[in-house]
Amino acid sequence: MRLFVALDIDADIRRRITEFRNQMRPLAPEVRWVSPETFHITLQFLGATKRLDEIQRALQSVRAAPIELSFRNAGFFPSPKSPRVFWVGIEADQNLQELVNSISQALQPLGFDRDAGPFKPHLTLARSGSGRPRPVPGERSAPALQQVRTKLETLGPLEFGTMTAHEFYLYESKLSSAGAKYTKLSRYPLE
Repeated sequence: MRLFVALDIDADIRRRITEFRNQMRPLAPEVRWVSPETFHITLQFLGATKRLDEIQRALQSVRAAPIELSFRNAGFFPSPKSPRVFWVGIEADQNLQELVNSISQALQPLGFDRDAGPFKPHLTLARSGSGRPRPVPGERSAPALQQVRTKLETLGPLEFGTMTAHEFYLYESKLSSAGAKYTKLSRYPLE
C-alpha cells in the first residue's frame, strides 16, 4: 500500500481553488494538473508499506488541537524562475506545526522520517517531472509553467477562504494511467 497522512479541505474552498485552477490550466496543458477531487494538504508521505495496522495504532496516539487554515496566493517550487510545482499557499496557526511534529514523533519509531527542513503547507495544483519540490538529478523546470507565472504576476492577491480542520486522515494512494486515486482509510479527530 502507498500511504500518506493529510488534511482534507472544505467544499467551498475546493470549489474556489478549482475555478482558479481551471483558469490557469489552458496556459500549461502539458503539465500534470491535479484533479480537484484529490486536493488535500499532505502532512507526511509514508510511501509503500505493509504496516497499515501499526501506522493506524501510532496515529491514534496523536493529540492536537483543531487548526485554522487560510488559503491564499499561489507560487512555485523550487522557485518562480525554475517552476516545476504550482501551488496555492496556506497560512495556519501554530497548531499545524504541532500536529506535523506529533505525527512525525508517532511514526518515527516505525521507521518513517519526515522530510528535512521546515514544513511548508501548500496545496499542489500542477506538477512536471517527478513533481517533487526539490528536483531529482537531471530534472529541469517546466517551460509551460512560465506562462502560468506570467499570468499570475498580473493578478492581485488571491483569497480562496479560511476553514478550521477538525480531523486528519490516513490515505491510500493508488497510481494509474488516469492519475492517482486517494482513499481515506482512517480518520483521527483534532480536539
